[in-house]
Amino acid sequence: MHKILPLLFLFLSFNTILAHAQTAADTTWRRSFSAGVNLNQASFSDNWKAGGVNSVAVNAFLNSRADYKWERVSWDNSMQLQYGIVKNEGEGMRKSIDRIFLDSKYGYGFSTDWNTFVSANFLSQFAPGYEYDVDDVGTDRLISNFFSPAFLTFALGAEYKPNPNFSLRLSPFAPRFTFLLDEDVAVNERYGVPEGDKVRTEWLAAMIQADYQKTVMTNVDLKVHYNAFINYKELSFKRVDHRVNLVLAAKVNKYINVNLMGNLIYDYDQDSNIQYSQSLGLGVLYTLQGFSTGQ
Repeated sequence: MHKILPLLFLFLSFNTILAHAQTAADTTWRRSFSAGVNLNQASFSDNWKAGGVNSVAVNAFLNSRADYKWERVSWDNSMQLQYGIVKNEGEGMRKSIDRIFLDSKYGYGFSTDWNTFVSANFLSQFAPGYEYDVDDVGTDRLISNFFSPAFLTFALGAEYKPNPNFSLRLSPFAPRFTFLLDEDVAVNERYGVPEGDKVRTEWLAAMIQADYQKTVMTNVDLKVHYNAFINYKELSFKRVDHRVNLVLAAKVNKYINVNLMGNLIYDYDQDSNIQYSQSLGLGVLYTLQGFSTGQ
């Protein structure tokens, strides 16, 4: 059952995101889609005195939204996919970024800016992740994989949404399921999942989630996602999980763009220190947006 539940959620969320394929008769949908590929490359001659390593890196990303609004009812859905690889001379291919995030929220407004909601979101990665050269002989240590870990969180609460650019969700009840299905990963990292188990269930928990997106200047868009998870059984500041995802995109022209992507994680079950990743690239961007109003 634990394996079927997240797969079912993935299937339903993916079909929800594809709502932008609805016919023009669905006049209450607000839809957007963007996808791109960024390339970074550096090369040096053998006698380059300043030093350097020949390298090439490719990052791909896909962002999609499908939001429904009719009178007091709202249904907001988003998907963020990121994956990148880097190849340095003298080393094998390595992963530079890897993220799967799906979110679906159903709300009912009780005032102009506030609504009650139920939601579900899923977070994982596509491919194996390694800690490289962990000993003198250059051994690579498997520390993550698809569904290892994966986080499936349900939430019930109230949302403050004063405008389309900003939303704040406050969820006093937010059970979370942490999956660790790869036994090879489990040997090295547990991500809070008890020994001998493949799933950790945190029923008594709360969540805070904030989203902000805005065109900060001409052809420059900023998107920020913040998530805090609080387990009532572990009420201490260092036990609160924090996640921040940032995307800053600048259009050079219709198809060429510059992207800065960053992720910050503090999760005591993974590491007592802050984790972060960052990528910057020039690449090709394709966007599609469709907006409609109710009849």
